[in-house]
Amino acid sequence: MAMREAELTEQLWGDSAGAGVIFVSRVQHLEFSLACRGLVCVSRDRKPNTLVQVAALDVCEQSLLAFSSTEIVQGTRDPLFLTGVAFPPQCPILEETVIKLSVYDVKDKSANNSTFLGSATFSVADLLKSRDQQISLNLRSSDDLEAVGTVVVSRMKMGEIEDGEVDHMATDIQAQKCALVCESLHGTTNDKDYGPLMSALFKNPVCKVYRFQTLDSKWMLVREQMAESTLSFTIPKQLITLHIQEDSRRIQELKDLGELSPHWDNLRREVISRYDQVIRSYQETLEELDKLTGPSFKPSCSKAQKYLEFIPINLHTQRMRVTCPRKTDAFYDIITVGAPAAHFQGFKSGGLQKLLSRYESEKKSYSTAYQCIYYSPEQTAKAREVLGSLSELQPLISSLADRLLQAAQQRSVDALRDTLKSLAEKTEQFVHALKDELVKSALLALHAARPGYISKTQTHTPPPLHLQTEMPQTPSHTGAEPDAAVCINMDEVQTPNKEEQLAAVTLERQDSIPHYKEYDEEEWDRVWASVAKSLNCVIALVDKLQEQDNNNQESTPDQALADVITSHNPSEWREQLSPLVASLKECVTEVGDRAQKSMTFILLQEAVCSIPQGLFLQQRRDVVFSQALSALACGFVMRLYAGLEDKGFLQQLHLVGLVAQFESLLSTYSEEIGMLEDMETGISDLNRVTFRITEAKSDDPAELQPVVSGRRDYYTVEIPLPQQSFQIIPPELQEGKPLQIFPVLFNVGINEQQTIAERFGDISLQERINQRNFEILDGYFKTLSDKVPSECLPCFQTQMDVKELLETLGQNVVTKKRKNVEILWLAGTICRRLNGIRFTSCKSAKDRTSMSVTLEQCALLRDEHQLSKDYFIRALDCMRSSRLAQGEAAQWDDPEAGSVANHKPASRHFYPIALLLVSSHLLVVWLILSLVFLLAKYQ
Repeated sequence: MAMREAELTEQLWGDSAGAGVIFVSRVQHLEFSLACRGLVCVSRDRKPNTLVQVAALDVCEQSLLAFSSTEIVQGTRDPLFLTGVAFPPQCPILEETVIKLSVYDVKDKSANNSTFLGSATFSVADLLKSRDQQISLNLRSSDDLEAVGTVVVSRMKMGEIEDGEVDHMATDIQAQKCALVCESLHGTTNDKDYGPLMSALFKNPVCKVYRFQTLDSKWMLVREQMAESTLSFTIPKQLITLHIQEDSRRIQELKDLGELSPHWDNLRREVISRYDQVIRSYQETLEELDKLTGPSFKPSCSKAQKYLEFIPINLHTQRMRVTCPRKTDAFYDIITVGAPAAHFQGFKSGGLQKLLSRYESEKKSYSTAYQCIYYSPEQTAKAREVLGSLSELQPLISSLADRLLQAAQQRSVDALRDTLKSLAEKTEQFVHALKDELVKSALLALHAARPGYISKTQTHTPPPLHLQTEMPQTPSHTGAEPDAAVCINMDEVQTPNKEEQLAAVTLERQDSIPHYKEYDEEEWDRVWASVAKSLNCVIALVDKLQEQDNNNQESTPDQALADVITSHNPSEWREQLSPLVASLKECVTEVGDRAQKSMTFILLQEAVCSIPQGLFLQQRRDVVFSQALSALACGFVMRLYAGLEDKGFLQQLHLVGLVAQFESLLSTYSEEIGMLEDMETGISDLNRVTFRITEAKSDDPAELQPVVSGRRDYYTVEIPLPQQSFQIIPPELQEGKPLQIFPVLFNVGINEQQTIAERFGDISLQERINQRNFEILDGYFKTLSDKVPSECLPCFQTQMDVKELLETLGQNVVTKKRKNVEILWLAGTICRRLNGIRFTSCKSAKDRTSMSVTLEQCALLRDEHQLSKDYFIRALDCMRSSRLAQGEAAQWDDPEAGSVANHKPASRHFYPIALLLVSSHLLVVWLILSLVFLLAKYQ
């Protein structure tokens, strides 16, 4: 996992394109491999199971700190360890630093039963100054009386070739060594430009290095790096701030509705009160988050903390870098994160999918109880879309109108033409956004909610018979209290005629309150059309002025042209345009004000219908979306940084967009069903997100943080790039073109709870999710094939066509097969072939996630880098090794610990298949016996 090291920001790089090894004053990142020779056990006839613990001497504190360990190599006196030792950037190594190696014989790993064999110490200077940077040390026993073997320490050098039959690193060709850049010291020339980016967004990297043998008996070097991301907190905090601003605007819009009947005024007060509660809750959460310091991730043990509910669980970046003999380095990225879900709120009533479905089915009855008009989810979404368009287009039209007058003042024909074109385009968008029957019907409902409103047909036409049954019985005497508007189901009455609409919202006239004038439905059409008419007048006058100017220039002799131009009053054009432009702005303002109030009234009625549940569902959705967007932003940034020099990738990015494939390992049993329902909704909501690339003001880390803007229905994430990186991307990206993301989710439960669900429960949720997202992935590939040449996609050793992979995936998602992990493998492979972003999740992004990631990494080494079949299991065990023999776990193994944790029980995750089969059958037997016992007990 080759991430750009943080220390690169502190170094001054030179031009190393044609240079050899770059030398620095101090060693900040040291990596070496280990091997032992001639180990002697207490029992001379027994071959040891060897493990080496590595510790470094803290020069300041004068104490040894346990740092890492190798894997256990069983049954040999001459073990060769595949796991190397890597000191990360935050642990700077000086030449005077002393490193201690302690060798143990692990007799029983599960019982933590091990015997100390011997130890050796060396300084970093000894290793660096030795021949070929390799030293052999004698191991001394605890009493320091005898040698118990030797340990060989070899400096790891990315890019060099190893001889498959020897146990140490050796260079075959001296010329190749000169062209080498030691990645453990400096990084590579390919990623040196990303130093400021990576150090700004990714913190506390933890590294591990391995050496594995290939099929041709050469050695490949594998470097893993896991890091935290500052986006775990910065993205949620920005979203919470946006939610507070949006809800505050909604309160102001409700207040701006003006005078309403007592019934609606009381409901408005109640809705405003609930919005105030949500705002206060979000403000308290934001204050608590601002106080936090320390790690840049939320551990799974903090799921129950309310103020952390917006933060994703265990969000980490995982990068594997592979260096093979005479081959270009390869990078494989994956983002690991706990399932985006409302863990604090719990799952007793299910997840978002079930709760939203239940809410929509009950909203009709709520609308009747509160005497509201029922609006479908599509209609309320349209209302929010109209409000968003108004807030964006109305000030833009006003600004363009002022620029048009300024161009007229300067008599600049080109500026006048360009500004008029932009003004016409934005005005047409404005008019089109309001060309909807929903706006007209909402205006009618708003007028009906005014105090003392009387319709045209109240004294002329009685309500239709089918609506009379729904209308409340109101007293006929003067001075009676007004009743509210009648409930109309907008889904059932799609196109009511004029009489039905007016009868449905009839209010009893009262003499004691002011009366509003009769509502004229055609008035909105006239006001709305006046915008287009005003624009046409402006266009006609501009054309006339330009035509007159052209005629004057053609009819005037050249020698007198200058005099004619200077003789014209410079403000003549502006004076002629000003009345028409002012009329256009007034029409836009009036139409915008009416439309805004009508759409706000729709949202008021939606909020009223949610009174029984408050804003619980919206808050839950905010929480889940915050976690999902944090993970997506982290993955997008990683993928963008890795592809800045890939022209094919950048072309795909702006022409089509990227696919973001979420791999979920949740079961469809118990509370994980609710998690999966939350996760499905959160990932689906990511369709509302686009990305834009901007140029950063400086290389300061604060200036390189992504910025989120927008509202709940549409968000934009701006990714700042340093000037040097920004200049190499295509013009389309530099201009800020919105970049689309296509999120897809595939889930296959793999734990014992999924076994119960498949045998006795319901897995229809998983099947529906997989089938639906396959259709999205298939549609994305078809679009990509039409717009982007195949040469833009990455090349792999396994040349199976993406179309064939999709066909196989399509067959698997409809096949009834238990724990069909082939779905996940195919989806992940397709994602990598399409330059996509990979995510892996389970409940907490720990056990199941780590098993999936390590298996995928070893499979990539086997399929793409010719990992020897004899080394596959060993490589898997090395990557899954989670503790030292004597019970001290390193930071890499438990990212939640934050530091070295002592005496944790051993954990084995790689079970034999036979044991799993036996366990599943025993589980079935136990369930049957329990059922028989319960039946016998209650008979």
